[in-house]
Amino acid sequence: MRILQTLVGADELTTARLRDRLPDVPPATMYRHIATLTQAGILEVVHERQVRGTVERSYRVRQDKAVVEADARTAMTKDDHRQSFTVFTGALMADFDRYLARDDADPAREGVVYRQGAVWLTDDEFAELVEEIEAAVARRNRTAPGDGRTRHIISFVVVPDNATGPDAGTDPS
Repeated sequence: MRILQTLVGADELTTARLRDRLPDVPPATMYRHIATLTQAGILEVVHERQVRGTVERSYRVRQDKAVVEADARTAMTKDDHRQSFTVFTGALMADFDRYLARDDADPAREGVVYRQGAVWLTDDEFAELVEEIEAAVARRNRTAPGDGRTRHIISFVVVPDNATGPDAGTDPS
């Protein structure tokens, strides 16, 4: 998960660059997970070059394959979800910090957005909403760099808010 989150915010990286960004991950573990993710088609090799008698590869995430399917999410424990969400939010914060560290970063001009909203939906309406959002992102995921395009990282989190009842948001007076 951490390898994927690191690559999503970076377009493409070599294993050495990944190790620089994830120094707490042992090299053998890093190589094993990269091999597994590549064999599964989640990572793709973008470039290869000879470096001191070995082949250095650059990897990137295949966005269409980097999704945890419903059956895998169902098999996860609450602790698995907590750990995955912690990694996700940590990577999100790292992406934002990397952006803000740029000398030319201008959040207002560049349209940085972080919002939260609440909607009341049936299970079917919710499934339709998620499908619409994923389809909108997927349609734009097919564009390429150039022609004045700027890469934007879009993160999507949905948390049920069962703590509020049907009267939430109404004035009790």
